[in-house]
Amino acid sequence: MSNTNSYYSEIFHDSVHVATLVRPKESPEGLSFITDDEKFLQLGIWNYKKNQDLDLHFHNEFERKSYKTNEFVFVLKGEIECNLYTEEGEFIESIIVKESEGIIQHNHAHEYKILKDSIILESKNGPFMGVERDKTVIYAKKKEN
Repeated sequence: MSNTNSYYSEIFHDSVHVATLVRPKESPEGLSFITDDEKFLQLGIWNYKKNQDLDLHFHNEFERKSYKTNEFVFVLKGEIECNLYTEEGEFIESIIVKESEGIIQHNHAHEYKILKDSIILESKNGPFMGVERDKTVIYAKKKEN
């Protein structure tokens, strides 16, 4: 892992940003964006006190180009293991994602193992174009310690 602070840790492999582990309960007060503007999936954390009002607004419609699917999973309850690999199947790192934490998948491959009974929220950029077009399943073996 590199680029770590109290509320998120960015994981890189050969200078490629693979994933970001997010710990929202440790974020500073206010709005904190975890992702850079050019990421396909944007993630911010709201940490506001009671009676904070946010402006009434809507989001404008315009064309955006997205060349790959990015995924964010958030553990509401339980615990999961996220194993990160290159697209060629080389093991990179294993991350434990605990209750009230989340992980964004930016690049390369990933798999999940459910370690405890869990409830997970998943969000991806769309539109969804079907499993055949969206995913490539690879077979790799995690290195055992």
